[in-house]
Amino acid sequence: MIHKALQYIESHLGEELRLEHIAAAAGFSMYHFHRLFQEQIGMTTADYIRSRRLALGAAMLMHTDEEVLHIALQCRFQSQEAFTRAFKKLYQLPPGRYRKLMASVTAQKKEYKGECEKMEKQNVTGWLLSGSDPSRYEMGTDRQHVHMGQVSGYLKSLSATTAEQFATMMQQFRADKYRGERVKLSAFIRTEDVKCFAGLWMRVDNAAGDTLQFDNMSDRPIVGNHTWNQYSCVLDVPEDSATISFGVLLTGSGKVWMDGFAFEKVDRRVASTNMGMSAELLDEPTNLNFEATV
Repeated sequence: MIHKALQYIESHLGEELRLEHIAAAAGFSMYHFHRLFQEQIGMTTADYIRSRRLALGAAMLMHTDEEVLHIALQCRFQSQEAFTRAFKKLYQLPPGRYRKLMASVTAQKKEYKGECEKMEKQNVTGWLLSGSDPSRYEMGTDRQHVHMGQVSGYLKSLSATTAEQFATMMQQFRADKYRGERVKLSAFIRTEDVKCFAGLWMRVDNAAGDTLQFDNMSDRPIVGNHTWNQYSCVLDVPEDSATISFGVLLTGSGKVWMDGFAFEKVDRRVASTNMGMSAELLDEPTNLNFEATV
């Protein structure tokens, strides 16, 4: 239901957005929608819409020659002054100075080609590029397609085309802080021309490297073109857990953007998305003559 609401917001960002219309698109009453939206997204509906419009405004300041007034109106602010106040509060700079500063930054980047540019694309602080064919993929940061703030991460195929080829943009950290807890990983994801599937993933391992819990959204894959939406994985972290790994997976061709990763402890009422990789052992062998398949 929250996915439906976010899709509705994305498709109407340049129009008037009324809470009752968003709640109706999600199939909720206004009262329940307001409460659930803030619980899931971490901010009120109004704050979320304002932040998304400001992110669009920041992208327009960087990548178009539109006057600030026109950008303000397209972002549904009543005046340039109101847009400037909100923009400065979020980005710490007024729109005009932001445009000049970011223009100088991007111009400097364009001066460096070849290997320097490649290294910039391939290295993102804290993140690793891995998978079956990482050389067929590229990871980096994007200042044009941003969910909130100034930059998002992206993972795209350079030459991968088949379902057997995949890459992930990932991190790994110690599980100490979350042992004995149920943990929810969430992130905002946007996709373009994903032919096989993309998804958020999380894995919990013990010290021996055995997988204790795992989810890669293969039972609810993101395929095709999708605007920014929030996705999540929920796993238990057993007491013997040693590491937690997570990231975004892209199989085959396409491009995926990611932003706003968050970890939070949740109670047992939040359903686990563990894929149950280890099947329950039977008391005795079965279907030894294969006739049960006929």
